[in-house]
Amino acid sequence: MKRLELSLLSTLLSIGALALTLTSCQWISRHRFSEFFHTFNDDLMVFASERNDIPIRDIPFTEVELSADANTHFAVVAGGGAPSYNEIALEKNVLYFQRSLTKLGFSPKLANLFFASGNDEAETIRYLDENNEEQFKATEIPNLDGAANIANTYHWFRAVAEADKPCPSFFYFTGHGAYNPNDEDNNALILWEEAFVSVREFVSWLDPLPADQPFVTMMAQCYSGSFANIIYENGDPNQPVALQTRCGFLATVPSRPSVGCAPAVNEADYKDYSSSFFAGLTGRDRISNPVTSADYNKDGIISYAEAHAFAKVDEETTDWPISTVEAWLQRQLDESDIDEILSTPIAEINSAARLEQQYVITSLANKLDFDLRRAYADNRFSQEAPEPNTVEEAYHVRLQMELANVGAENRLRALQDAEQIAILEKILNCEAGAWQ
Repeated sequence: MKRLELSLLSTLLSIGALALTLTSCQWISRHRFSEFFHTFNDDLMVFASERNDIPIRDIPFTEVELSADANTHFAVVAGGGAPSYNEIALEKNVLYFQRSLTKLGFSPKLANLFFASGNDEAETIRYLDENNEEQFKATEIPNLDGAANIANTYHWFRAVAEADKPCPSFFYFTGHGAYNPNDEDNNALILWEEAFVSVREFVSWLDPLPADQPFVTMMAQCYSGSFANIIYENGDPNQPVALQTRCGFLATVPSRPSVGCAPAVNEADYKDYSSSFFAGLTGRDRISNPVTSADYNKDGIISYAEAHAFAKVDEETTDWPISTVEAWLQRQLDESDIDEILSTPIAEINSAARLEQQYVITSLANKLDFDLRRAYADNRFSQEAPEPNTVEEAYHVRLQMELANVGAENRLRALQDAEQIAILEKILNCEAGAWQ
């Protein structure tokens, strides 16, 4: 197999270089992330004594009340860090989440919703009017609990940890992310007032949650793939997988910006991971049109993993979606493993895949006009190379990733390592969950 092709997936699997396209996320990361990690305000944070890469903040107390009627603790944290990048699409994502709850029979009041500056009626949402001119408006989200600041976010996790009724939890973040040039395994999400929360700090918030209740997150920000590391102790992939059940679904890999933070008003034009994931989960797109069912195993329930699979095919963007189990499996492959997998007939790999994986493989192969009887490598080099940073390139990478996921799992099971298989099954079971 040609090294040029391998370098694309190898770069992906080893958390590769930044994409070249300029995005608001990149602007933020270049100008703010190094400041966050290297210049600490003494009034706000000090270093932890044992884990000196995780700041301990003086977070003011705020009361966060969970719904007593919920069987899943839902939270949405959304918006930009400041009005200049607090786009209307982020507000509309929260509204779509509320409609998704309703479509699946849940009351939107069950969820804790935190958006940008909250209920202060400030005009902080950026949008383009009919003349394509920048405007700002106040939020119109019903049942909004408050601002998407660090106090509300942190104390939601504390409330879940201390709840009288232990329940699974689902945390949706739709906002902006920051790239850590010193450690791509420890990128950050950005809360209101530009509070950066790194992977490792975020994991420190997860540690007190009930060990027997799964925590699931869906994150759509730039560089979100770094948060696949929530499955590890201290959020560090060089440490063991944590005992607590955690899993997540991320819009793209750690090294790349994602799409979806638009000031455009018309939701019919939105194409992003959130749109596709919730369409798959509910069976309705964000303008209420029905979509093809993502119930690939025909059990009557659409799981998170099935919604994630739907998004990989449905989303017509440059994103490279990834989940926690996929990131964990891909870390166990080296370049020769990838070479062998991509040189194996697609149909052979597909025959060993789960049903949602088969859907992704066959659908993406069809989009690329591939012959399933031939290997990815043979198909790929019988065609012209896709242009960089295009939807076509994204289809190629998503297909490579899916083949790698299946190949890695097959290799792991063949080794019959009971401990590794137990880890695999735990993460798979978490990802196979659904709202309840």
